[in-house]
Amino acid sequence: MTAESFRIGFLPLVDAALPILAHELGFAKAEGIKLELVRDMTWATVRDRLLYGHTDAAHMIAPLTIATTLGRDRPAVPLAVPFVLGLNGNAVTFSAKLAAETGLADGLGDPVKIGTALKLIADARLAVGKRLRFGVVHRYSSHNYMLRYWLAGVGIRPDQDIEIVVTSPPFAADALAAGEVDGICVGEPWNSIAVDSGVGHIALATAQIWRRGVEKVLTMRATALEERRGEVEALVRSLHSAAAHFVEPGVAEESADILARPEYLDAPRDAVLRAITDRIRLVPGGEPIHYPDFMFQYREAANFPWRSQAAWLYSQMVRWDYMAFDDDAAAAASNVFRPDVYRAALAGSGAPLPGASSKLEGGLDEPIGAGSTQGRLTLGSDRFFDGRAFDPDDIQGYLAGIE
Repeated sequence: MTAESFRIGFLPLVDAALPILAHELGFAKAEGIKLELVRDMTWATVRDRLLYGHTDAAHMIAPLTIATTLGRDRPAVPLAVPFVLGLNGNAVTFSAKLAAETGLADGLGDPVKIGTALKLIADARLAVGKRLRFGVVHRYSSHNYMLRYWLAGVGIRPDQDIEIVVTSPPFAADALAAGEVDGICVGEPWNSIAVDSGVGHIALATAQIWRRGVEKVLTMRATALEERRGEVEALVRSLHSAAAHFVEPGVAEESADILARPEYLDAPRDAVLRAITDRIRLVPGGEPIHYPDFMFQYREAANFPWRSQAAWLYSQMVRWDYMAFDDDAAAAASNVFRPDVYRAALAGSGAPLPGASSKLEGGLDEPIGAGSTQGRLTLGSDRFFDGRAFDPDDIQGYLAGIE
């Protein structure tokens, strides 16, 4: 491999789209770099390939970058995130049996109403010693934290009232079919595959839990980023170009054709196309509904690595690992996200560049203009379902308020 090459690990998910399209459509080549994509089946393998130098970068769940940097479950290795690959794009899918028990209709449910019904079932199951079980893709995943945030917000105690286990995304539908789990929180196309195979019913989009919630990121070893800074900035530009193309009218069919290939998602083209056009089939045989911004890949500086998003993920790590807050760890977690690299890469490009590196999360009901050092920036609603906001400068106060 030449010095201008990047081996990038990924899982077969729709939100791996940007590195795949940057490679397939020539955006990487236009920046003078070459991409080699390495497909895996679990997040642990994607992480380990990156740590041991088998890959140069990875499509990765954002919390895992922070957990790895902080040394949770393994020796610490500093990682860096110069680019966010997308916001939201996941869903909570119930088994057909649980969907019937909770009274799910043909539309997306209201988080509070579904949660109220689910709590009654969880309490009944707990009373007879058969707790509900949900599958998530990794302990350190936004899926895990989104699910827990929602459950706790409707009065269900994760790890006490229900059980949460890990299942790899490509096997999540199989776990539902086998009765190993009662529900899953996973990325597309695997919710849709569960629905299309008749074993699942999509209850919620995670965008209903946290609108504009950070999801997958481009992750690198921090030392490698510094050693290859110029090439990393070229990689960021190629991904930004792929993101701009991804949302252009009339390109979804081509994108779905590429992503569905065996070497990438190896998934039904129609399921992929539905996800990237914000159409979700909730029940077997049902007509897809349109849920705007189900996946969010480009507008409103969606690819900007806000340190406040990293801080929120750290707050959930403290909460759900039942560990003490630590100022140094909080700072290290926030600093995993590298807005300085993003700005340097896109300076002079015309792309909107936020003037701040951190913001209040969950504070916007309506679109609002935001300060930028380049271009015009509008930020849309980013509400949490319970109406709470997160101040990254007062993580301890935030945690105290949700205990």
